[in-house]
Amino acid sequence: MANALQLENDDNQISDNEFHAISRLVYKNFGIVLGEEKRSLVVGRLHGCLSKRKISSFSQYLNLIKSDMTGEILSELVNQISTNFTSFYREASHFEYLADKALPEVMKMLSSRRSNDLRIWCAACSSGEEAYTIQMTVMKKLGLQYGTMNAGLLATDISAKVLDLAKAATYTAEQVATVHPDLKKSYFKVLPDGRHEVKPNVRDQILFRRFNLMNETFPFKTPFQIIFCRNVMIYFDEETRKKLIGKFYELLEPGGYLFIGHSETVPLDCTRFKAILPAVYRKPF
Repeated sequence: MANALQLENDDNQISDNEFHAISRLVYKNFGIVLGEEKRSLVVGRLHGCLSKRKISSFSQYLNLIKSDMTGEILSELVNQISTNFTSFYREASHFEYLADKALPEVMKMLSSRRSNDLRIWCAACSSGEEAYTIQMTVMKKLGLQYGTMNAGLLATDISAKVLDLAKAATYTAEQVATVHPDLKKSYFKVLPDGRHEVKPNVRDQILFRRFNLMNETFPFKTPFQIIFCRNVMIYFDEETRKKLIGKFYELLEPGGYLFIGHSETVPLDCTRFKAILPAVYRKPF
């Protein structure tokens, strides 16, 4: 006899009301737009959550979320819904520009006011590959000078699940295939099982924290010189994107840089950012 609780990966298993309720909940809390084309994705990704709790409907799951004062089930929801594809040196031209242009300009800015406070934020770090790529790029470029800096990287994500992976800092040989052999030698340790672990001299420079980009207030008192927020705004609607870009603008120092995904754009009619390269913007002085 079939398990009465079993849900098949079929969008017929979720009613219109249930899907729209989940869509509203996800948009309200995380800014992610779930259109009708995402219906099957929602069913497929939440199937395991219902099975784990031995419940047979999405309405029951929604009721659990509403009654859960800890926020744990809501966190589980975004862990399942959010897309976390990433890789080392993804969209590599950004890291070339960071090393060759943006970082030298930022160092000039700091030198002009005799500051050594280098502040970089990776605002959607996923499982850590992007954050470690930024950190390796900075350390390689600055060399011994890095040790004289009050430097470090803030890396945030909405998903506690991927943040745990980022903090573990351990990746398969396939995952680090895009890292240059010299950088692997300098910044990774090969484990007995063949996986690669980021060395402490890199890992300890990154502060991983859970943070929701939909928060009304951002708790950062000191501005950043560089912000990476790549391949996340594609899931937001135009109003949410504009609001977030405005916050990034306020959080950057004059002369600071914003890096976004190549499939994303900053609407220049509603911001003072200056376009530098595809998906690279600078705040004017």
